[in-house]
Amino acid sequence: MIEYRNLRIALLGAGSVGAQVASLLLEHGEELSERVGAGLELVGVAVRDLDAPRSADIPAELLTTDARSLILGADIVVELMGGLAPAREYLELALTSGADVVTANKALLATHGPELFEIAEQVGAQLYYEAAVGGAIPIIRPLRDSLAGDRVRRILGIVNGTTNYILDRMDREGADLDEVLADAQALGYAEADPTADVEGFDAAQKAAILASLAFHTTVPLEAVHREGIMSVSASDVASARAAGFVVKLLAVCERVIDPETGAEGVSARVHPALVPNDHPLAAVHGANNAVFLEAEAAGSLMFYGAGAGGIQTASAVLGDVVSAARRHVIGGPGVAESTHANLPVLPISTVRTRYRVTLQVLDQPGVLAAIATLFAEHGVSVEAVQQDARPDAAAPTATLVIGTHEATEQALAATVAALSATSSVSEVSSVLRVEGL
Repeated sequence: MIEYRNLRIALLGAGSVGAQVASLLLEHGEELSERVGAGLELVGVAVRDLDAPRSADIPAELLTTDARSLILGADIVVELMGGLAPAREYLELALTSGADVVTANKALLATHGPELFEIAEQVGAQLYYEAAVGGAIPIIRPLRDSLAGDRVRRILGIVNGTTNYILDRMDREGADLDEVLADAQALGYAEADPTADVEGFDAAQKAAILASLAFHTTVPLEAVHREGIMSVSASDVASARAAGFVVKLLAVCERVIDPETGAEGVSARVHPALVPNDHPLAAVHGANNAVFLEAEAAGSLMFYGAGAGGIQTASAVLGDVVSAARRHVIGGPGVAESTHANLPVLPISTVRTRYRVTLQVLDQPGVLAAIATLFAEHGVSVEAVQQDARPDAAAPTATLVIGTHEATEQALAATVAALSATSSVSEVSSVLRVEGL
């Protein structure tokens, strides 16, 4: 029997996720209350427009435009507005008033997370954010709690469903990126302005959150190297497939060694990458997300599922609401974020990986030897070369695909610059990193 007082829940935002959270709280509130040991009362939903259409019915009496008053009367504030302002102001108000906060706002956490976590620690509140990365996939809590005693070495994540849908269709159908992007927009997988997805901004925000959590070190968003998928061509995908790879947009967070000092640091980056067909991430299709994690004691772990969608993300949000409510019933201070390792965040130039470099070259004697020499001069070892000649009466050309052994990003960049300046190379068509070997 529930004896604890009702816990007042304020919801900020009633978009695709917020409307589903409100609907589920109203529909399953009694069942959730039994799990918590206290009544869960949705006291209001703050919106910008009271009359805007919504994906789920919310009683009109719950809707309000007065977010501040709603926050100040709540025990738990659920923020699903998105963006930096006024979300940051509202969450600071909620935390300083003593409320616990649940958010799915990856942009806010990646940009202002340290300040918000500090406020929460100072007042003994808790900031929950399971839904900020991977939608319904439980990855934040396993990293923060289950693996707190382990040492995470590396994370490879497919954390953006739009780009995975696009690259997956390019791989399976041989389609061009622009064609698939237009389909994704028509189906609702991509926004009218898809920049945040296809240019890697969304994935970079999630990479900053994952790296900060996994390595107990604050990794600012501006330290995350970011590349999008717009330069990935159908021929890149076809060439990768022929060589036993698939192309994925990956968030890569890992411990690295600074080659100059020998000290350990961390790196976070987002870019298209070649993943071997036998790696678990290669089998992540459609708009799904997956996070592949390597830890010293636990070994390899993978978390897979729907990375977006109103009802799926609402599941993660409600899980955090239940956790926050249980904390109120049981009592005790919030759990502070463990970001005190203070490892240096190293630039991508220090990262070591393998590469596949595609070149358009003159099909003449001595060209291959000269190119191999350039690689060697810059400390990049060639593992394999594929050549596809394209005879032309005026100027015979060939496509060279050069696979390398592991090399630093700095050495590879210098090699590419030297290749671009060589008269026998007409174009460096693509440079793709190989991950997951």
